[in-house]
Amino acid sequence: MTFDTLTQTIAQETNELLTQPNDYRAVLILVLSIVLAYWLSQFLARAIIFVAQKVAVRTDKETREGRFVLYRQVETYLSVAVAAVRVAVVAVVAYVTWRILTPEGSANLGGSGAAAIGASAFFIVFAGATIGLLLRDITSGATMIIEKWFTIGDFIKVEPFIDMQGVVERMTLRSTKLRSLSGEVIWIHNQQIQAVHVTPRGVRTIAVDIFVLDTEAGERAVQRVVNAMPTGATMLARPLKMTKPEQWGEDMWRITVIGEMTPGREWLMEQYFVNAIKKIDDDAKKADKLLALEPIARYADPVADKRFKRAVRVAQAK
Repeated sequence: MTFDTLTQTIAQETNELLTQPNDYRAVLILVLSIVLAYWLSQFLARAIIFVAQKVAVRTDKETREGRFVLYRQVETYLSVAVAAVRVAVVAVVAYVTWRILTPEGSANLGGSGAAAIGASAFFIVFAGATIGLLLRDITSGATMIIEKWFTIGDFIKVEPFIDMQGVVERMTLRSTKLRSLSGEVIWIHNQQIQAVHVTPRGVRTIAVDIFVLDTEAGERAVQRVVNAMPTGATMLARPLKMTKPEQWGEDMWRITVIGEMTPGREWLMEQYFVNAIKKIDDDAKKADKLLALEPIARYADPVADKRFKRAVRVAQAK
């Protein structure tokens, strides 16, 4: 066999492989379609993630509450879009591949794909017991997104679990990703989320009422304790705020210290700060003691105060 004959044979067989229906051609198209679907989905996902990161940076810098909430919602929608785009790409590539591999079947369908849709619906009904979990996840995820239960960046606690809480890092139609205070990553199926506790602005607000006998000495002593309290993203969100003394009776004043901390760090105010205030009088003589009563720690969320004031007013009106 001459070289020209060999070349012509190879060219003919290659042409038949690529143009005529056969098993090798089907396998080749299938492999190429998988590679194409993977590449396109990765490219589009990275593009969406890049946009989401830009939005996240702007969200962290935003000071206006309305715009801040809007950016958070955009982050959530972009997170869901990553999974949706990947599914769409795979579905489109799979349909195109099916049309290429079965041209006669496609022609019999009139090019509309109606039979494929009907077959898919039949398969979903038939295999409901197998893919039921996935469908319930998607339904639950879609419901939470539509009703805006929470957005990316919110701190939530998930019911009915005892200690499942953290910052929402990612949310899709199928699952939700949390980052706990200890740094652990938690993945949860959306159908397992029965209820969520959402912490407004990501912080808990606690006030400590301190009752002193000497207003000036009391302020100085409390200020020393306030200055020693740690601050940070996972501690006190900002330095403690001390209000002006409010007179209670003739010889007693109330000083209120308000702190905002990450959920799970309430002990900083309820225990650490309260114990530090109690120690003010440890070495003082009875006549020189500053504290008239023990400090009282309480929740002091301003929105909750407004809502409960309204509820109490309605109850009293009855």
